[in-house]
Amino acid sequence: MNQVATQENQENIGFILLISCVATIGGFLFGFDSGVINGTVDGLQKAFNSDSVGTGFNVASMLLGCAVGAFFAARMADIFGRKTLLIVAAIFFIISAYGSGIATSSGEFIVFRIIGGLAVGAASVLAPAYIAEVAPARIRGSLATIQQIAIITGLFLAFVSNYFLANAAGQSTAEFWFGFEAWRWMFWMELIPASLFLILLMFIPESPRYLIIKQRYVKAEKVLFKLYGDVEGKSHLKTIRESVEKFDHTPSMADLIDKATGKIRPLVWVGIGLAVFQQFVGINVVFYYGAVLWQAVGFTESDALQINIISGAVSIAACIATVLLIDRIGRKPILLIGSVGMAISLGLMVFAFANADLGDNGKLDLGEYGTLALIGANAYVIFFNFSWGPVMWVMLGEMFPNQLRGSGLAIAGLAQWLANFLITISFPVMLTGIGLAGAYGFYTLGAVLSAIFVFKYVHETKGKELEEMKA
Repeated sequence: MNQVATQENQENIGFILLISCVATIGGFLFGFDSGVINGTVDGLQKAFNSDSVGTGFNVASMLLGCAVGAFFAARMADIFGRKTLLIVAAIFFIISAYGSGIATSSGEFIVFRIIGGLAVGAASVLAPAYIAEVAPARIRGSLATIQQIAIITGLFLAFVSNYFLANAAGQSTAEFWFGFEAWRWMFWMELIPASLFLILLMFIPESPRYLIIKQRYVKAEKVLFKLYGDVEGKSHLKTIRESVEKFDHTPSMADLIDKATGKIRPLVWVGIGLAVFQQFVGINVVFYYGAVLWQAVGFTESDALQINIISGAVSIAACIATVLLIDRIGRKPILLIGSVGMAISLGLMVFAFANADLGDNGKLDLGEYGTLALIGANAYVIFFNFSWGPVMWVMLGEMFPNQLRGSGLAIAGLAQWLANFLITISFPVMLTGIGLAGAYGFYTLGAVLSAIFVFKYVHETKGKELEEMKA
């Protein structure tokens, strides 16, 4: 009898891990959808006859959808639920993957990429929020970090898929199966995980905190009992319910304003700062333009795609280290380590690019600095994926109190994707204007400023229950 009671009172870690992993398939698709474009740039230029600005918009168009998707999904999740919006995102992933591959013009391609962006934006904010709302505080950081592992795994497998498809066809622009170019099949590969995501989402429960906000107490109790056992489940139900009952109105965007001062709450600015600095260090230039970057310094398309695969592999290793450490040493120290490490490694890349010679073919010849550039690039990717990659999303999912979570995520997610869009669309122009050294000098400055921001304004959230978060 005591053994049964003990079992009933224990956290159901296996179930919590399972549903967290299902939610992070959205992160996998976020990564795959973001990374698949990396190997298709040449195909897009040839198929749609676009210049550098046009190519930049073809690549970055998805990010406009991401901004809209992150903003509205976070708000609509307060109305319709986290699970419901994740299902909508899965459907959008399927539509985008098929449509991007079948597109016959830039306009058509951009429409389908924006639909994919809506899905990526929604998944980027809802998956960490969902995990934060079902996971115990003591392991919440580790479970939420799985989201970044999923993102990087998605990127990695997109790079691997692109590499093998391009090699099998001869190059990304060559015809492949059924007469379609290889770059189109790169997009269609996403249909497999997107369909799996949609199916598995049918079997996970709704967030108990959302259910309590909607006063669906019986359903919330069942979910909490399954997550934590009877005793802890009742305790969580009582704590969350008491927190929610303090609400004097339904959560809204107006909650972001401090009624006493009439100004935006400082916590919201911290969320925006975390979101923007994650992009201003330039990481998505590597994700989206890695193949173009390495070809610009003299590597072949095949070599460049192999370098992307190496970057993806070391990224996954860095994220695994974060899983092991984030709930031990905390979020803030990891962010600081990452900022300093990125600043140094980006500085090495700037030095290598600044000292490269211009070859007869118009591309940079790194010569003896090639090894330094590769070491710097991979060190940079490691530091990012150890720190700002996972920890920014972890903090956005947990730092806002229940009343502000949807609205805070909406604004921070919007800021993150708008910054992503600006960095991505500006890179081709910067590449032709001020060169790789100038562009990476800007990202180095972003890394330095991010360290100052974290030191001054970011507060630790390790081990705190979501009901303990203050506005």
